[in-house]
Amino acid sequence: THNLPPGLEYLNQLDQIIIHQQVELLEAILGTETSSKYEIKNHLGQRVYFAVEENGCFDRKLCSPLRPFTIRIADNAGREVIRVIRPLRCNSCCFPCFLQELEVQSPPGTIAGYVVQNWDPFLPKFTIQNQSKEDVLKIIGPYATCGCFEDVDFEVKALNEMTTIGKISKFWSGFVNNVFTNTSNFGIQVPADLDVRIKAVMIGACFLIDLMFFESSLDGL
Repeated sequence: THNLPPGLEYLNQLDQIIIHQQVELLEAILGTETSSKYEIKNHLGQRVYFAVEENGCFDRKLCSPLRPFTIRIADNAGREVIRVIRPLRCNSCCFPCFLQELEVQSPPGTIAGYVVQNWDPFLPKFTIQNQSKEDVLKIIGPYATCGCFEDVDFEVKALNEMTTIGKISKFWSGFVNNVFTNTSNFGIQVPADLDVRIKAVMIGACFLIDLMFFESSLDGL
């Protein structure tokens, strides 16, 4: 473990990661979009990391799910161990040359890998890349991501897209929660021996999937 990026030793033996978005009272009551805050836990529900989104109010109001952001992920001692950076890009099959791309750093300032959206007319598809931009894994979502009364699974696959090795799941959290807040709960399942840097990139992929498919503006409520 002495060769691991500082702070990522917590991910070394994990095969399940739970990401829980904290409820923002102002967002729930007034319908005002606020910066997201997340707890990242192991399968026992013990908090491993805490994540905070950084961006401007203008970005949140105008761009909403497409907004650029920096998410800083800190361990329980308050040390920043992962940084997730999302620039402003398109989210439409009409612009296949400018689709989503996410950069994950660990430690901050050192590239751990990337999440790259792939063009597809029907399915959400992404490629997980290492620090050298070499393809490592694929993520393929379902045709419909509304998730009414059920979980939504994005399958993690080998590069041939035939073998499933894990998944990113959006857990349905109940009618009241879905109507009155954008609060999300996700689970990531990957092999325990997967490179911890790629596990960190998978956390970044989970944040990207959340904003692209499950966060909608509450301004009309």
